[in-house]
Amino acid sequence: MNESDFQAKLGDLISQIGQLPESERGPIEQLALETQNRHDKMKKTIADLQESLDYLRLSIKYLVFDLEATRRENQYLRKLLEAQNKGGEEPTSEE
Repeated sequence: MNESDFQAKLGDLISQIGQLPESERGPIEQLALETQNRHDKMKKTIADLQESLDYLRLSIKYLVFDLEATRRENQYLRKLLEAQNKGGEEPTSEE
């Protein structure tokens, strides 16, 4: 059942409840309204969760990009050090 079907059926239910006598309408109408409120809260929660997941995906993409760039820089610097060491210079050790 999609969102529009749910809203249509809930609207039909509330209108049918409205046709009941007042003595029978109260508790059932309250339950229908609570159901609608819970559904709205659930939709908001799901939307917030989706937004959080989107942000997490974007953050992970940035982290992967940064990691790949760091690896490339590391490889480049290692090659520079190897070239310097082959040129006869001794590496300096700083402890």
